Amino acid sequence: MSHTTPKLNAFPVFMRVEGQTVAIVGGGEEALAKARLIGQSSAVLRIIAENAEPALLAFIAQTGTNHFAAAYDASQLEGAVMVFAASGDEELDRRVVTDARRLSIPANAVDRPELCDFFTPALVNRAPVAIAIGTEGAGPVLAQMLRGRIDRMLSPSLGPLAILAASFRGAAENLLPRGNARRRFWNDFFAGAPARAAEAGQLSQAHDAAVDLLLSNVPACGHVALVGAGPGAEDLLTLRAHRLLMEADVIVHDALVPEAVVAMGRRDAERLPVGKRKGCHTKSQAEINALLVELGREGKRVVRLKSGDPLVFGRAGEEMAALRDAGIAYEVVPGVTAAFAAAADFELPLTLRGVSSSMVFTTGHDLKGNSLPDWAKLAISGATVAVYMGRSVAAEVAGRLIEAGLSPDTAVAVVENASLANRRRFHGTLADLPSLEARADLSGPVMTIIGDAVAGANFERSEPLAAHRHEGASSSVAEGVQQ
Repeated sequence: MSHTTPKLNAFPVFMRVEGQTVAIVGGGEEALAKARLIGQSSAVLRIIAENAEPALLAFIAQTGTNHFAAAYDASQLEGAVMVFAASGDEELDRRVVTDARRLSIPANAVDRPELCDFFTPALVNRAPVAIAIGTEGAGPVLAQMLRGRIDRMLSPSLGPLAILAASFRGAAENLLPRGNARRRFWNDFFAGAPARAAEAGQLSQAHDAAVDLLLSNVPACGHVALVGAGPGAEDLLTLRAHRLLMEADVIVHDALVPEAVVAMGRRDAERLPVGKRKGCHTKSQAEINALLVELGREGKRVVRLKSGDPLVFGRAGEEMAALRDAGIAYEVVPGVTAAFAAAADFELPLTLRGVSSSMVFTTGHDLKGNSLPDWAKLAISGATVAVYMGRSVAAEVAGRLIEAGLSPDTAVAVVENASLANRRRFHGTLADLPSLEARADLSGPVMTIIGDAVAGANFERSEPLAAHRHEGASSSVAEGVQQ
């Protein structure tokens, strides 16, 4: 089952209110809270309250707000772009909402989410920058907690910096070609010298730094980041990987990288799948290398997103060599490799004091020759072995290891789709491993871990491999075909 993001029932928008009337019906605390909130905007407030409390009257006097000191009547709402029913009286609030809807004016009834056409967010105000936090009325306290956290993160100079940015917009559009060069200017504006000067309260220096930036006209330098996408779960990305995805012009990704991880990149970044899936080679490694070089030469910021860690069976060596030869700047961002995710899914210690102090990562494909690879000898001397691309070579790995002297009773753990919610876990012994080959129902990436340390894993949430082995190979195949 694919991971789907829950849908929002209330879609956030920013509504123009400059010079427009916003009506608030009510004379108490709730009305005052909404008046203060809307008072942060340039809307014209109209408060409808026959018996306004002293604090509200003080606010009205202080701000020069329009006050209709009369019993509520629907005609008082006319011309408003928004209406707040904040009387504290359910019957009156309901009447206000009904009247507003009849007049096609969106309405909000305070503390009555079922009556609301819209919700007011918790607001972080750095005008003209605003961050609105909504919970669809479910958790106002949560929204306020988040507001406090975000407020602390954002510099008070953000507003003045945004106003300065607005004054440079026309010049940037005239002088810089759309796309990469323009985006780089704005990145450097908000993260470089202009931002630092604004932070220090030196707005004229910020202005000068922005002019320098605009006229510097340095050709854009391409940059490629070889980024580990991790084993599948999007929250196992590193913070650095996430930041680079947010800055990327182009995301070049493998077929095994889930859509949810690719979607963490900038929404308008170009996405290029170069899937290398078994039996479906859309691009050769040489073509991928050439593509990365070409994008780098165009001055693009590229994220080459690879499953797991780029340096573990990720062909990163060839891509780095191509970029080095072409003189294109690159960096490598490590990711959580599948073996670690599989071990975590099983709560399996890959090294265990007194049992296993070394680890082997292998694809098992080097078992084809007559001589046994060195890692097989390590397995026999107690190393934990993690086999990548495990299902198709499982039988061969098991057979060769038993032949070489590893006990058929050695513990084995197998995970399909490690780290994801739809993962499937199996456990057994080396002798059970060949049954995997017939399991056509395992279509996701399979990771196999072999060794005495595996016996320390938690098998409560896994099924025994032996169940399939004892059914005989033919029934396993039949089952696989039916699925």
